[in-house]
Parts: sequence; C-alpha cells; structure tokens
Amino acid sequence: MPPLDTNSVYCNLLQCSDFADTAIAAEADDGRLLGFISGYRPPKRPDTLFVWQVAVHEAARGLGLGSRMLLALVRRQAKEGVRYIETTISPGNEASEALFRKVFGILDAPWDRKLLFSREVHFAGQHDDELLYRAGPFRLPVPELK
Repeated sequence: MPPLDTNSVYCNLLQCSDFADTAIAAEADDGRLLGFISGYRPPKRPDTLFVWQVAVHEAARGLGLGSRMLLALVRRQAKEGVRYIETTISPGNEASEALFRKVFGILDAPWDRKLLFSREVHFAGQHDDELLYRAGPFRLPVPELK
C-alpha cells in the first residue's frame, strides 16, 4: 500500500481549485513538486482546519519541509479564525504521528486523539482504524520555522 490513498486526477484538481485556501505546495528551484498538504474547514467547525493529506517527496524527507508547510498553512488559516487542527492517522504511521506531535508542540496546543473510524465497523476489515487527532486552541502568532 502506498503512503497515500490513490486519488483521481479529477479529485486532485478539485482539491487545488475548490480548496486552494486550505492547501499548500512546496517546489524545488527547478519547479519539481517536493511537498503538498491538502485540507479543508468543516462547515460546522469553521474554526478548525482538517488536514486531509500530507505528502513530502522522498528527496525532501528529514529536512523539516512537512513541518514548515503545515505551519505556513496554519498561519494563513489563523488569519481567517482557525484555532484548531484536526487530522486522522492510522495506528503505526509513525512519520505522520511525529509530524503532528512536533507541530502541536511548536503551537503549544493541547491535543487528544480518539477512534474516529473503526477497521471493523467502518471499513469491513479492509482498512486500518483512523484515529482523530485534534489540537487547540493554538497560540498566536503562529511561529515560523527556518
């Protein structure tokens, strides 16, 4: 299984157009895409940024790119009233857990996690559990990582 669910080109185009304000990309000097984060603000929780996917090209891993992108996205959304971050992470996805714990710490945001979607109940045993991580309210101003 690849690190991210496969999405259609159509889905990705919708993410980039309809959810451009809650997405961020990083590219190399030569224009190659090095990282991408997609998210949205749930209509019933406009103070929350739900981070759907985070991807960092293998050539850019371990350099803090994911943290810098996520903080930049949160900084942009904080200007629009966002004070909470949510995401789901499957148990054992240590890279995602480390990224979000690091960012929650930088933001000095209390956080918790709970089962959102069950492997057995929601996915008929075909997908891992999805744990909801929720952090906030986070402190302002949102710091920058260099």
